[in-house]
Amino acid sequence: MNILVVDDNKTVQEKLAAFIISQGHNVDLAINGLDALGKAQQGNYQLFVIDHLMPLMNGLQLTKNLRANQLTSSVPVLFMTTQGSHTLKGLVEFSLFDKIIDKPINEEHFLTILSELSAVHFESDTLQANL
Repeated sequence: MNILVVDDNKTVQEKLAAFIISQGHNVDLAINGLDALGKAQQGNYQLFVIDHLMPLMNGLQLTKNLRANQLTSSVPVLFMTTQGSHTLKGLVEFSLFDKIIDKPINEEHFLTILSELSAVHFESDTLQANL
């Protein structure tokens, strides 16, 4: 899978990228929402891993833009937050995210979510190939 990781913290980016690569996936990095939006429109991603709070364009604004774009509207979004996933459940926009994970990231939980989203991606690709 091609995955775009969006986080303004370089340490978080590097740790996530190393972990995702160790699981056999490809990773691109973006430092904020604006950077990610440009890369998303040019790339072929099967998953976006997006931080909540970032400068220039936060994760919520980025996700809204991705959902409004025909090229990226169906790509799953794993949303990362330091605010606690329970606080996001009250947002009207909660349904924009496929999964939410709390930071700091628990690698075992992240791997479970990555496996679930990989399976959905694989099923989608198989269905399209058979049409």
